[in-house]
Amino acid sequence: MLAQLIPKQGGPPVTLGRAITIVGRSSKMSDFVIDHSSISKQHCMLVKTDGLIYLRDLGSTNGTRVNGQRVIRGALLPGDQISFASITYRIHLGPDIGSGNQKPSPANATEMMPLINDDGMNDDNQFLETLDSSKSDVRLLRDSDLLMPD
Repeated sequence: MLAQLIPKQGGPPVTLGRAITIVGRSSKMSDFVIDHSSISKQHCMLVKTDGLIYLRDLGSTNGTRVNGQRVIRGALLPGDQISFASITYRIHLGPDIGSGNQKPSPANATEMMPLINDDGMNDDNQFLETLDSSKSDVRLLRDSDLLMPD
């Protein structure tokens, strides 16, 4: 997945090439360096996953803002704006360059699980049957399974 920060003020996009990127003012302690006095030495951490970027502020003095709201942590979606001090970037997520129109192989594809109700059934009432026939070691837990017996 291609993840980029597009500067709002113009300039080349910043490609997040690593799974975890530290943003900050210090070139010794950060992967993505922003040379601005209002940016902390280690300002925030960006974690790239399939489909989104997770953000965690690292106790910065002036904070990190997403769409104008100061945040400590959160998930960034395509089109969101992230601000460090007065510097703003737009989040861009897309397919890797050079991947073309390749479809993921079945071995690497993510299996989608249906949304289930409290009674363990989805709208098609097939969830439990699917779960029983699955090769997964995941099992359905109810809230009562987590409570200690009296």
